[in-house]
Amino acid sequence: MSRLTVTPLELPGLARVARQRHADERGFLSRLFCAEELAVAGWRWPIAQINHTLTLRRGTVRGLHYQRAPQPDAKLVSCLRGEVWDVAVDLRAGSPTFLHWQAERLSAANGYALLIPQGFAHGFQALSDDTELLYCHAAAYNSALDAGLNPLDPRLAIDWPLPVALLSARDAAHALITPDFEGEHL
Repeated sequence: MSRLTVTPLELPGLARVARQRHADERGFLSRLFCAEELAVAGWRWPIAQINHTLTLRRGTVRGLHYQRAPQPDAKLVSCLRGEVWDVAVDLRAGSPTFLHWQAERLSAANGYALLIPQGFAHGFQALSDDTELLYCHAAAYNSALDAGLNPLDPRLAIDWPLPVALLSARDAAHALITPDFEGEHL
């Protein structure tokens, strides 16, 4: 029996994953990851790393982060507490949706996750205080390949649903996209 429902989204390779909860008087069981069920959405890697974040303040933006070739990262992002507006930006060179973004509301209540393929930048805005996310990564973090986009870049024109209350100095310092930005060659 499938416990994950995968729905392809507008940007090729990006998918919403809905988890089924099996509940009784004790609580519930929810599958967070299943390589076999996610293979239909293009997940083909072992999990290399799992990260857990806590964002304390509503309106905080984290991202837009990605890892460059030769070790690009794919990730499955799940919200365990609270609610976020999760954003993925297509950075794949030659993609017909290059520099397009898509956002999904992920929350503990709706049980959605976002499957983000290699070649995408990722970020989110906390829509509630004390929001927790769990990330399953296909590649281990490599500081030499770490990169990011400025989440307030007018070229991306991301329509953050709340005023940006907090943005790290690192994320604010990411340069704006220039006309010669080629994206990621995977």
